[in-house]
Amino acid sequence: MRFIKQIADFDLGDTPIENIFINDFMPMANGTYVKVYLLGYKYAYDKDTSLSVDHHTIAKHLNIPLSDVLDAWDFWEKKGIIKKHAADPEDKSQFAVEFLSLKQLYIHNHFQSTSNENTAKSSYTCSPADLIEANKVPEIKEMFYHINQLIRRSLVPNEMMEILEWIYNYNMDPDLIIQAFMYCVQQKNIKNVKYVGAVIRNWYDHGITNGQKLEEYLSKTDERYMQYSKIFKALGFRFREPSEAERKAMDTWLDEWGFSMELILKACENSKKTSNPNINYIHGILADWKNNNVRSVEDIPEQRSGEKSPAKKQSRRATNRFHNFEQPPFEYTNEELEELLRKKK
Repeated sequence: MRFIKQIADFDLGDTPIENIFINDFMPMANGTYVKVYLLGYKYAYDKDTSLSVDHHTIAKHLNIPLSDVLDAWDFWEKKGIIKKHAADPEDKSQFAVEFLSLKQLYIHNHFQSTSNENTAKSSYTCSPADLIEANKVPEIKEMFYHINQLIRRSLVPNEMMEILEWIYNYNMDPDLIIQAFMYCVQQKNIKNVKYVGAVIRNWYDHGITNGQKLEEYLSKTDERYMQYSKIFKALGFRFREPSEAERKAMDTWLDEWGFSMELILKACENSKKTSNPNINYIHGILADWKNNNVRSVEDIPEQRSGEKSPAKKQSRRATNRFHNFEQPPFEYTNEELEELLRKKK
């Protein structure tokens, strides 16, 4: 037996949930608490600032009492995976909920040095034993794998221990470490671990400890890198830097053809229709839109045609003499059919 995920040909949005929550925390809670956490997490992940949601919204959406929602947040706070930030000291029901990085918590809980010497120090130093334990964590193992792919070689143990120290000392998410290597390889053509560490420290000094804050920072300091990143993310290339040819193609879309990011990302949605999405496939779509003077989403031929396309498909069906028969615009009654039969006889 296995589980298979269907690939949809449209996008209604996704909310990524860390596997640590599903594997470790979900089994310990009742269904109501899990639903409250997931719905609250969705609201936290949603970047639509026009939405105004609170604990009453969750209670109404799940059709449960407000007290159940507040009990759920108390439960998750005791488990240490959220923090409540009081909005009104006199009203305990008025508070914001901060969802903590479970990967980060896992590292903090499992890789703190137990020796008195390391406990006295302000920074954490990774030991060989810690590295062995870290490689048992799927998220850490996956991080090392992607870094090896980016730098085109295998990390040596000392480098892996140094990277684990970044995660702990700078409160960095493993995905952000991968992003740092991608940024250095793509923008600076540098694969040196020490250099990447300097970039990590700089990000930490700017308060960047997760992907969302990095996106906000790079959108101001390196807009083109963020544009590449958004396009690749839309194509499903999460941890791969674009080649020189791919960067030139994307530069053509943005600079020479003048397409907006909205329109480019709309073209990327078509990648779900092919088993091997790539830049050339999107380039062909955008070239066709350029020739048809498409300058906005509303100009896309499929958007303009509305419901006409299904009729075209019907007209292509194989025909024979029975398909050419036109049915009368009325139906016979039972009495009329009997009369016709008597005449035939």
